[in-house]
Amino acid sequence: MEDQQRLNNILSDINVYRQQAELVQQQIELIQTSIAEIDALLETLDDLEGKESIEAFVPVGAGSFIKGELKNADEIIVSIGAGIAVKKDADGAREILKGQKEELKDTRDKMLANLQQISDVVGSLQAQAEQIAAASQGNMTQMG
Repeated sequence: MEDQQRLNNILSDINVYRQQAELVQQQIELIQTSIAEIDALLETLDDLEGKESIEAFVPVGAGSFIKGELKNADEIIVSIGAGIAVKKDADGAREILKGQKEELKDTRDKMLANLQQISDVVGSLQAQAEQIAAASQGNMTQMG
């Protein structure tokens, strides 16, 4: 009976760790999306460089766009976090964006390491659960 309680506790722990791993995986995916957005923006800045005006579709809400003209593509408003944005030239914007990208990569790498630790713990717990289950199977066979 004690083995059954230990097995139940281990299985419960495994479920908690798996849920935790799922959350970490979702956070990693969000970070990957942010990195991809920064890459797209950097590419756009490169495409705009040296052009005085460009036709573009401007979002106006509810998934709708209006065709417009971008003038002075050398002035960019860049979000620096906490709801704060600053006006920068293209090079200044690139510098900020590359810094943000590096921070995101560092965070992603830490989360990947965390995910690996969780996976290692789950593997260890599963091995313990299998040992307990096998031992209790053996005890039941000997009793019968």
